[in-house]
Amino acid sequence: MSALIRMRLAGFLRTGRAVAPLLAGLITLGTLYGGGRAQPAEAYGVSAVVLFPVLAWQTKILLDVEPDVQRRLAQVTVGVARERLAGLLAAAVAALVTVAVALLFPWLVGGVSGPVDPGDRSIPVGLALGLWAHLLVVPAAVALGALASRASVGGAGYGVAVLALGGVGAVVLGLTGSVAPWLAPPIMAAARTTGGEAAALTVLGLSGWALAWSGAVVGGYLWRRRAQG
Repeated sequence: MSALIRMRLAGFLRTGRAVAPLLAGLITLGTLYGGGRAQPAEAYGVSAVVLFPVLAWQTKILLDVEPDVQRRLAQVTVGVARERLAGLLAAAVAALVTVAVALLFPWLVGGVSGPVDPGDRSIPVGLALGLWAHLLVVPAAVALGALASRASVGGAGYGVAVLALGGVGAVVLGLTGSVAPWLAPPIMAAARTTGGEAAALTVLGLSGWALAWSGAVVGGYLWRRRAQG
């Protein structure tokens, strides 16, 4: 299965399909950090939100690179479950690379402020919360991108609709006072948490929520794959 993961990542890179989401992410982050410096926790919280649709789109592109016939051959070679798991893992690896770039980017462009005094712990705390917020986004974005992939929905138009509804819904339903926040991953709640006091129970609760939401969406993706054949 590791060979299949490497093959899909290699195809994603060799075909140049990785360039579009990377550029979109860099342009978005450049716009975000171009407004001035911010504390790391606050900046990274917003960064995780804006990266969510980019990572979902990146996942869809990666899964759509492989021709349908080649995907069916992979199912025969390694089995249906391993083939589908390999696609999700390859997308997760690509998402983690993008997250690493997003965590490094603001330091390169001066988008975050340093410590005020030697005893200021805002930098390590901000880095820890920022890493958590970005890692929380990864499974949700991979799940949404997989659900929007060609193998899941069939047509390109349906895939775009799934991405748009998922991206917009995550923001709208994640606003304070939302009537159904559980329908969206907790990316907005995580951003609010990084900007304030982050209690351990809150972090654990939001992490569990994100994993449960991602698991439900991956379940939908696997069901759609079985329906598509």
